[in-house]
Amino acid sequence: LGFEYWEPTGGAISANERKLVNGYAKFLAAYGGNEGALLDAAEQYLEQIANRRVTNGISLCKSFDAYRAWVTVEAGHYDAIQLPDGTLRKHPRSIAFSSMDEVEFQQLYKSALDVLWRWILSRTFRTQREAENAAAQLMSFAG
Repeated sequence: LGFEYWEPTGGAISANERKLVNGYAKFLAAYGGNEGALLDAAEQYLEQIANRRVTNGISLCKSFDAYRAWVTVEAGHYDAIQLPDGTLRKHPRSIAFSSMDEVEFQQLYKSALDVLWRWILSRTFRTQREAENAAAQLMSFAG
């Protein structure tokens, strides 16, 4: 259900790149710059880079595997791994029923449903009926 509501945006710039550039703008502002102006300039710069990347063939694709991995990690069902460059990454654990016991599966199911509930219902719906329909579909998964 959640996958239907997801439309990838802004993928040409990673969250780490955005954090780095905005952090640098704030750093400069601490030394006497106008923070608002520097953050605006940072956003314009990131937008230029994103446009250049799209022009050079980087495009966003909607992947069910990526979405499932995101839900699994957000539900807390992951292993933290360290990559060769020292960064930490949350790697989703297997969601196969055969890889866990009944209690762990039920905890994962409840946590994943909570993630979807918060994410889907925090969106803006075109009509009240559309919002009520999404809530009803989520309730059907809750049992």
